[in-house]
Amino acid sequence: MSRFREYFPRAKTIIGMIHLPPLPGYSDSPGIEYAIRHAAGDLHALEAAGVDGALIENEYDRPHRVEATPETTAAMTRITRAVVQESDVARVGCEILLNDPRASLAVARMAGASFIRTDYFVDRMTRPEYGEFHIDPEGLLGYRSSIGADNVLILADIQVKYASMVEPRPLADSAKLARDMGADAVVVTGSKSGSAPTLKSLREAAQGIPVLIGSGLTAKNAKRLLQECDGAIVGTSLMKNRFIDPAAVAELMSQVERD
Repeated sequence: MSRFREYFPRAKTIIGMIHLPPLPGYSDSPGIEYAIRHAAGDLHALEAAGVDGALIENEYDRPHRVEATPETTAAMTRITRAVVQESDVARVGCEILLNDPRASLAVARMAGASFIRTDYFVDRMTRPEYGEFHIDPEGLLGYRSSIGADNVLILADIQVKYASMVEPRPLADSAKLARDMGADAVVVTGSKSGSAPTLKSLREAAQGIPVLIGSGLTAKNAKRLLQECDGAIVGTSLMKNRFIDPAAVAELMSQVERD
């Protein structure tokens, strides 16, 4: 059994997103206590519908920073720890945007979370507003060991949305490289948030490693897309006014194979 399946044993894993409001350090932040209440409420809505995991992300820290500042890491640690303590059954993970998987690992380790997601792991990619992103999978795994976080899974995007490849290669090659470099699962997205990957992309990513959809899963396309992968991380289709919508989660989960 893979490490991923030890944590997520059901046939199709569904991880719901918790998009935090702006955190302290941003002028429009509503404060840390509000953020904790927001995250806890979203967690309860996800768990009530039977999701397997919840991924906490500082989505509304706008503009995003490439690397985390100290106050963001501190806030994410406090919020993630509160959600871990509130969780009854869902595995809790975290991701600090845009590209600071070391900070995400530090938060997960100190908060008792089970996994992180990183948008950039093995692919050299660039975005006009940020330039080329730093990647160092060997260094990241070494850091994970150095802080005693080997039990924290790494869910790694390959050829992620919004970014362009510096050195184009087949998606299957990115999946193989991510597998060989120690990712616990690969995440496949469409071209933007709310856009689903193609069936072809999901099939190509199946290279001896669990494959998760990273964008665009809905109740309408779930049965078709989930036939080609191991699960999904879902955000946009489950939210209403930036909060998890219980009705939307229930509708999605009614379309998911659970055994």
